[in-house]
Amino acid sequence: MAERLLIMRHGEAAPGHPDPERVLTERGRCEAARMGDWLAGRGDLAVARLRLLASPYARARQTAERVAASLGCEVEILPILTPDDSPAAVVDWLLEHEGDGPMLLVGHMPLVGALTGLLVEGRADRGRGFPTAGLAELTAEVWAAGCARLERFTAPADLA
Repeated sequence: MAERLLIMRHGEAAPGHPDPERVLTERGRCEAARMGDWLAGRGDLAVARLRLLASPYARARQTAERVAASLGCEVEILPILTPDDSPAAVVDWLLEHEGDGPMLLVGHMPLVGALTGLLVEGRADRGRGFPTAGLAELTAEVWAAGCARLERFTAPADLA
């Protein structure tokens, strides 16, 4: 049976420094809440088994917390989901956690685009751009380069 992986970019963030402490704007909070409500309303996700993992950066944590509130789950911090982390390191982590059930990873560009490209196309430089709070849904038998299928891509603007 194919596993499901959801990869999400954080909502719109305010400018600031240092980068890890940047927070969501009002629009970013709304984007995250809209995506969370949409996910919660879907019958095809195993929400009871879903692991929600977020970057330690404030804007990703805030996005994940908004989504978790809609889904009724807890947020786990995954330190390797920051903007400069390696998509290959995330793939290695996914392989180590195979069978843990469906997952939702909340991170940043360029990581989320590169990770999606690596899993689907086999190359990190083939990733797509993610708008804020954009969500890619992938399925695969094994989380390895080029082994996933992009099932759907949804942005908050698609839900208006």
